Amino acid sequence: MALSKNYQPGETESKWYAHWIDQHYFHSVPDKRAPFTIVIPPPNVTGVLHMGHTLNETVQDILIRRARMQGYNTCWVPGSDHASIATEAKVVAMLKERGIKKSDLSREEFLKYAFEWKEKYGGIIYSQIKKLGCSCDWDRVTFTMDGHYYEAVIKTFVELYKKGLIYRGARMIHWDPAAQTALSDEEVDYREVNSKLYYVRYPLEGSNEFITVATTRPETIPGDTAICVNPTDIRYYHLKGKFAYVPVINRRVPVIFDEYVDKEFGTGCLKVTPAHDINDYNLGLKHHLEVIDVFNPDGTMSAAAQIYPGEDRFVVRKKFVQDLKDKGFLVKEENIVNKNGFSQRTNAVVEPRISTQWFLRMNELSKEALDAVLKDDIQFFPEGRFLNTYRYWMENIKDWCISRQLWWGQRIPAWYDEKGNVYVAETEEEAIKQYAVAGISGSPAPPPSEEAGRRLRQDEDVLDTWFSSWLWPMEVFNGISRPENEEIKYYYPTTVLVTGQDIIFFWVARMIMAGMEFKQEKPFRHVYFTGMVRDKQGRKMSKSLGNSPDLLQLIDQYGSDAVRFGIMIASPAGNDLLFDESSLEQGRNFCNKMWNALKLIRMWEVKERPDGNNFAVNWFENRLPEVTSQIQSLFDDYRLSEALKMIYSLIWDDFCSWYLEWIKPSDKQISSAVLSKTITFFEELLQLLHPFMPFVTEEIYHQLKEREPNDDLIVRQFEKASEGINYEILRKGELLRSYITIVRDFRNKNNYKKSDMLQLILPPDLFGDYEGIHSLIEKMVTAELITADEIGSNVISSTSSTTTTTTTIPIEGWATQVISTKKADTSIQKEQLQKDLAYQKDFLASVAKKLANEKFMQHAKAELIERERKKQSDAEERIRAIEESLKVL
Repeated sequence: MALSKNYQPGETESKWYAHWIDQHYFHSVPDKRAPFTIVIPPPNVTGVLHMGHTLNETVQDILIRRARMQGYNTCWVPGSDHASIATEAKVVAMLKERGIKKSDLSREEFLKYAFEWKEKYGGIIYSQIKKLGCSCDWDRVTFTMDGHYYEAVIKTFVELYKKGLIYRGARMIHWDPAAQTALSDEEVDYREVNSKLYYVRYPLEGSNEFITVATTRPETIPGDTAICVNPTDIRYYHLKGKFAYVPVINRRVPVIFDEYVDKEFGTGCLKVTPAHDINDYNLGLKHHLEVIDVFNPDGTMSAAAQIYPGEDRFVVRKKFVQDLKDKGFLVKEENIVNKNGFSQRTNAVVEPRISTQWFLRMNELSKEALDAVLKDDIQFFPEGRFLNTYRYWMENIKDWCISRQLWWGQRIPAWYDEKGNVYVAETEEEAIKQYAVAGISGSPAPPPSEEAGRRLRQDEDVLDTWFSSWLWPMEVFNGISRPENEEIKYYYPTTVLVTGQDIIFFWVARMIMAGMEFKQEKPFRHVYFTGMVRDKQGRKMSKSLGNSPDLLQLIDQYGSDAVRFGIMIASPAGNDLLFDESSLEQGRNFCNKMWNALKLIRMWEVKERPDGNNFAVNWFENRLPEVTSQIQSLFDDYRLSEALKMIYSLIWDDFCSWYLEWIKPSDKQISSAVLSKTITFFEELLQLLHPFMPFVTEEIYHQLKEREPNDDLIVRQFEKASEGINYEILRKGELLRSYITIVRDFRNKNNYKKSDMLQLILPPDLFGDYEGIHSLIEKMVTAELITADEIGSNVISSTSSTTTTTTTIPIEGWATQVISTKKADTSIQKEQLQKDLAYQKDFLASVAKKLANEKFMQHAKAELIERERKKQSDAEERIRAIEESLKVL
């Protein structure tokens, strides 16, 4: 088959992905092999693949593909998360476009629309993952609202409730007014914003005095139920037992004293609004204060606020500040920068709110999860990173608010009777039985009746999305719903989790807790944290900045392999990466470089002839296992970017630029032995690269020679690396490359034509007696080797006559004489020698200064002093040699 000028990724990628699927290479069932298991961090069902996903999914595919080629039974489970808040918001928006309000629907009707939306849009991200080349087991796609998964979530809730770890109570929580649901602490982002500090006067009862309070939230003043000062603050001793009036509202509130107040901050006076601040809430509990909630769930003013009912809180802020001004209560305003909490899902400013919610006690669960990491039962990579962060969070963990005021998600399995008693059970039938037993004080329970069912009302809330995804490594194998099945026994614990560092608490820590609680076993052995993908200016990628590229467009433009290469070559382990499209261009060029190497090899014809290229073959035969061993060490430490750079250099430089050039025949005819070796080397190189760039490597592998059915690179097994590496050959190879480079550089600087023949006099022991090495030199630098006595000097010198020029080139302590019929350009040599002389003199001065330093000479070790003296003598020798050369020139 004729080969195209350049590699064409489009058709190649679709062809090979379909072939791999048809051959069931991605599918796994338990067998006698060791498993290598990865569960994909489930992207939101609402999502499309962004560059962070691209990095994460590419890393996972690299690890899975390499393990597959190492003989493991690889299982990479794909799936998606139902993403309660985000998905419900999308569905509500869809209904709004159709003129339907959520409030006009029953729960069942709304869920029908939600599943309709999920079926229509939920598969988009899967097609993108496939386009990237990810070798997931598509027979195992899991969704966190699948029947078995729903059952598992409910089962764990009931189990934890029975253990006393789940409880229901009224507490101050984070409230998202846009989604109208509670949030956990980890779902709130704190950001610095430009704000104002308002100084407001509160009139004192029975006096013309005022007490001044500073606040950033004047719209909450209608909820004030006290003024608080520090009991040691002498400025306010006279206010003990006094009362003040809330401005505009005119509510009488006490002046209370508590050491919580920092008397050095602001005016030393604090307005206490128990319904809208966690610290005020705690003060309210301590001092038995009234709680007045001035906001409705949607962030508008409530009737209890007595002002602007139904209007948005931020609109009211401006109006109420004007009211304070008009009535003489506003003293001044200051511009400040402070932190506000924002919902991660809706970006709404979060409100502290007292609400009855369900909570999970975390202290007991966190102990084993912390020990598992501290004792290295679970290892974090990059090593040493994030360990202290993890420890701090686990040692300061708070109870987890797990209920959400939504309809999309696993509904809380709790039922209430007319008296408010709660019955937690996996099914309504089970709850009815509990209700019946409770009603007859221990007598045998009567059959559940329809009447009992009507008396019970199920909790309207659903569980936090993370309460389902913390079961992910177990329930993708039905480990909770069917705990003793063969798959959970075989695949669990999984091998490695690849995830972003931003969800270490949301997900990683909680999965570890769940694994230790429900399986008494860690969920994974290793955790590899990827960095954040930023643009080349270091900014976080976002739609609003317009700096987040469309993945599918990039794949269409460059090819999947180039995209994978581009994002991995710039991705140092665990660090943020600066994405630059030029790295994709580099990836595309790499594909074409290998494609051209394929075309070159395909041009050659076999002809039996004396093999004069033994050195080239022997050198690469040792170079390949040397680098392969280094690559394995990098993989062991998850230094994948460095591994890719090493493979890239091995293929581009060592194989294409050196080895192929060394063996390339002038007449396109090559010995069968050398060609066979070359194809074998190329196959092994493609195998090393395949996990990173699967499509181009599979295509070239099949274009190299005819293949038997099922002889596919994706399942080609790595052979054990050779241990008998000849390092002397490798040293000679490096010397040969340096020698050729220096002679070529000499030719270029002196403007020799390609056809100009040089004569080289090599030192007799420079390369030894390796067969073919001299002919390699002659071919690579257009020269003829002639013999002469060993040259002891390693300086550049030149003598000229009317017919020939003799130049000495230094290399590795030896010297090579170049004899040419063309006069060399001595001006270039002079310029370079003068630069070298200036550098050596500066270097000598710095060494002499150190040796003249008395403190250094008194305290430095003898071997260090000797090393400096050696540097001094070497520099002096180099200076003398350069000066001699300049005299000759």
